[in-house]
Amino acid sequence: MNTSRLEAFSDAVIAILMTIMVLELKIPHGSDIEALRPMLPIFLTYVLSFIYLGIYWNNHHHMLQATRRVNGKVLWANMHLLFWLSLVPFVTGWMGENHFAPIPTAVYGGILLMAAISYTILQMTIVSHDGHENELLAAAVGRDLKGKISILLYLLAIGLAFWNQWISDALYALVAIIWLVPDRRIEQSIKEVEE
Repeated sequence: MNTSRLEAFSDAVIAILMTIMVLELKIPHGSDIEALRPMLPIFLTYVLSFIYLGIYWNNHHHMLQATRRVNGKVLWANMHLLFWLSLVPFVTGWMGENHFAPIPTAVYGGILLMAAISYTILQMTIVSHDGHENELLAAAVGRDLKGKISILLYLLAIGLAFWNQWISDALYALVAIIWLVPDRRIEQSIKEVEE
């Protein structure tokens, strides 16, 4: 089967998750700038999580553009990814409401870690589907150094959350920055095939 329905469903789920997160932002009581101060941790976690969901949406889109066909295993691997992403609004709110306390910060990292692992599983499942059917994606992904570094940084951040949660938060932001730098491997591979 082709990827259009898988991509459309995943796009819709991610859009709903982003909407849920913004609806969790409460209007402050008061009209001065001080009324916003208690909202700052909640807003910062919202921004970070919105960026993460945007990164997943972008990379998922590019991965499926380089994918010719999918099967049931790919569909289930995709559902596995969407499950972990669906927990992002919950952990975003929990970490923000508790001002980056150690346990919510560690659980936030745990969800990010599981999303990264499930994305890697999805990627590997697509690459292994039908032998050479998706070799364009396999060539573009290569050794996936960014993915492996991300998983290591999440593990480090989860452990550090109990010592200094601000370092954990900085590591979560660092992973987002790593992925915000455009990764043109897939686009370049598609362009080479089209030429």
